[in-house]
Amino acid sequence: MPTIAPISQQIWDMKYRLKGPDGEPVDRTIEDTWKRVASALAAPEAEPEKWEGVFYDALDNFKFLPAGRIIAGAGTERTVTLFNCFVMGTVPDDMGGIFENLKEAALTMQQGGGIGYDFSTLRPNGARVHGVGADASGPLTFMDVWDAMCRTIMSAGHRRGAMMATLRCDHPDIEAFIEAKREPGRLRMFNLSVLVTADFMAAVKEDASWDLVFNGTVHRTMSARDLWDQIMRATYAFAEPGVIFIDRINRLNPLSYVETIAATNPCGEQPLPPYGACLLGSINLARLVERPFEDGAELDVAALEDLVRVAVRMLDNAIDASEFPLDAQAHEAKAKRRIGLGVTGLADALIMCGIRYGSSTGVATAKRWMAALERSAYLASAQLAEEKGVFPLFEVGPYLAGEGVARLDDDVKRAIETHGLRNGLLTSVAPTGTISILADNVSSGLEPVFSFSYTRSVLMPDGSHKDESVTDYALRLFRKLKGPNTVLPDAFVDSQGLSPSDHVRMQAAVQAHVDSAVSKTVNCPEDIPFGEFKDIYVQAFDLGCKGITTYRPNDITGSVLRRDDEEADEGQEELPLSKPESRPADMYDAGGVVYMTAPLDRPGVLPGNTYKVRWPDSDHAIYITINDVIQDSRRRPFEVFINSKNMEHYAWTVALTRMISAVFRRGGDVSFVVEELKAVFDPRGGQWMDGHYVPSLLAAIGEVIEKHLVEIGFMSKGDAPRYDALEKAVGDDTVRLRSCPKCSQPALLRQENCDTCTSCGYSKCG
Repeated sequence: MPTIAPISQQIWDMKYRLKGPDGEPVDRTIEDTWKRVASALAAPEAEPEKWEGVFYDALDNFKFLPAGRIIAGAGTERTVTLFNCFVMGTVPDDMGGIFENLKEAALTMQQGGGIGYDFSTLRPNGARVHGVGADASGPLTFMDVWDAMCRTIMSAGHRRGAMMATLRCDHPDIEAFIEAKREPGRLRMFNLSVLVTADFMAAVKEDASWDLVFNGTVHRTMSARDLWDQIMRATYAFAEPGVIFIDRINRLNPLSYVETIAATNPCGEQPLPPYGACLLGSINLARLVERPFEDGAELDVAALEDLVRVAVRMLDNAIDASEFPLDAQAHEAKAKRRIGLGVTGLADALIMCGIRYGSSTGVATAKRWMAALERSAYLASAQLAEEKGVFPLFEVGPYLAGEGVARLDDDVKRAIETHGLRNGLLTSVAPTGTISILADNVSSGLEPVFSFSYTRSVLMPDGSHKDESVTDYALRLFRKLKGPNTVLPDAFVDSQGLSPSDHVRMQAAVQAHVDSAVSKTVNCPEDIPFGEFKDIYVQAFDLGCKGITTYRPNDITGSVLRRDDEEADEGQEELPLSKPESRPADMYDAGGVVYMTAPLDRPGVLPGNTYKVRWPDSDHAIYITINDVIQDSRRRPFEVFINSKNMEHYAWTVALTRMISAVFRRGGDVSFVVEELKAVFDPRGGQWMDGHYVPSLLAAIGEVIEKHLVEIGFMSKGDAPRYDALEKAVGDDTVRLRSCPKCSQPALLRQENCDTCTSCGYSKCG
């Protein structure tokens, strides 16, 4: 094993190490993993033995980092895709097509792919559905169906499915889309982004009116600035939706002559056409710095160019080595041979060169490094085209005439004109997530260092969490070379020491030499004025970004990392590590890492309620007691007890109460417990309760918990189900239901001038 941090070894073992069906390791060391990947990616070559060694050298010492899907899946002989990113087919505006697309999404996520969908093709809420005499429910309700499906799909390894949903800024349901995540627990498997057009941005700047249109029919007209403010206030409050400048994406797409883009992968670095697919890899810039922390420290550009040439070849081979969930995805991938080569360790590399992230020198340096990577990637693809052939849809005239390649120098254009290109698009910058941690915890993607020392709560295979202390690669290297007590240079700046404008300038600098897009989160202080916050988005648009996502600490979004006080304890006052600040929970980070606070203390006496549930298959009622605690002047759930005379339920109810109570005592937004329970389906069938179908006893328990959380104000009422079928027992105040004349169960209730039995479905009105 290389000498790397314990958490890096742990990530390798959990995420990327090949193990047999019995759990025994097949990869004994990280070197074995590199050999497996190198061999698999060399297999498509005419001389695989020659290239296997070259590929291994690129992987060794974490210089080139294929994305997690490649490291985990290549050479395993398992039916998994090596592609990270998919955009699914266009959703047709009919029920059969909608659910066919749902099936395709499930199959894609089952193999480990993250997906993107544009729901702008679905008619708005209230629009007439001809032929069935009904009104449409709108795209949001179908997104709920996708969300529920995603929660049930576990991708290859330990990673759950991830999704991006987009909606055009002129869709009649855009306001509901913007506000969707204000409802706790809703659409938590989705990232949401608004497709913002150039016309809309012009209307915002001119304070013009804006039509909300579907299929040529104007449904409503509103102020463009009012709609923009709604987007801004939503993302100011809870970090979503993001903004995608869709016209710019299509205008600068080198393949615009054969495709139109309306969606991206979950993290946004890959705008893709219907059934588009892309795999990813990153050059680790932190491993290419010569004479780190010395005068004259600089990135070895020649080594970068050599490594890029090898990386392009490896990713191109991965297209042929990969499985695909759908034939349409395989066809699209092989027709255009897209790859997404980017960087990681950018912030660490700047620090090692004595350059402050976000400074004018930092912006210029990042742009110069990315220009070198871009140039080398295009030349490598042209060389591959000469050797192996161009991508099938390559047309030299339209390709070179496009605005997306205008920035390339004359040598690159001549190479494309002479040899063609092997790959339709070549570069993007992804959030490298656990890949950067695997590489001895270098800074992630193009992001600044979040914190030079922090505690990360790692999700273990058995469901438990383990805290790991993590120190940034550049800091550890500095201490090793300069001594543990040496004062840190000014270049050691973390994300909290930067202004939002610093983030945006760096994003724009990198985007200038990326033909796809970049994934970037602009961290904002909690107290940033709203007007200043809005200016960030205008700045991103004016500087040429293809989209922007911000994060301002809020009560809805959780935190992945928490800062450590280690630096302060050691007298390193140069590092601003005092007050912890939150960061968006990255559910799509391959590590599946979630921060959870220490358990809440239990007071001696707690307020609570007991609910009585009669499940038709059980001879005895089930009593559910939920006790609450007061925290920060807010009542929140603390523990659950489930009791019944039916001993058949004893073991699982005890286990369930312990697990739910453990989650409640950790704090945070625990409303996901409700959604998880309500999503459980009993294969023997559910029961009708209160006029609606409850798919299982566990789902019924989930509804009780939901009712309680709504009553104490922890969740908004929203669409919470009615609970007349429940008997709430608090002291002697018990609501009794009448016996049903058909099944004799005490389950008859009166609603809307009708008697309805929640047990057998009997109904009589009048």
